[in-house]
Amino acid sequence: MPDFEDDIKQAVLVLQQGGTILYPTDTVWGLGCDALNEAAVEKVFTIKHRPTNKSMIVLLAEEKDILQYVASPHPDIIDIVQNFDRPTTVIYDDALGFPYNVTHENGSLGIRVSTDAFCKGLIKRLKKPIISTSANISGKDAPGNFSEIDAEILKNVDFIVKYRQNDFNKAAASRIVRINDAGELELIRP
Repeated sequence: MPDFEDDIKQAVLVLQQGGTILYPTDTVWGLGCDALNEAAVEKVFTIKHRPTNKSMIVLLAEEKDILQYVASPHPDIIDIVQNFDRPTTVIYDDALGFPYNVTHENGSLGIRVSTDAFCKGLIKRLKKPIISTSANISGKDAPGNFSEIDAEILKNVDFIVKYRQNDFNKAAASRIVRINDAGELELIRP
């Protein structure tokens, strides 16, 4: 069992206070915050130099949590998401309960149910969804591992998770899909 308990405790405290974190996900290293805290989300946009009209994705810990944050998901959404064979972000229409700066102007939102033990533990302990956007300055390549993260990102986040900093495997971003009325995946990013 990986030892990331101290990281989770510290990250939760920072997130509860409206802070930002740099953390490993089931894909690339992410910049994150409490996805329900509008001011914290603004901080993430500022750190990334990301235009606020570009939405960010949200991580959830369990498939059933989708039902709390999406107005009308596909009736088989839990089964569909449980059967993904790789990290997959789904674009949902009609997100519920998020600040204006988390959802797209049309009300949609990208949500990924994380399969990563650290992320699941963090989200469950916080009891809220978290923002997950690649830990790079907007327009630059996403870092494949911790060693590739820009110094500006490192100095501007409130807490940096220690867990997996020495993992030099190259990570890839999640695929992005929509689910049509028939329950079929429509690929947006492979």
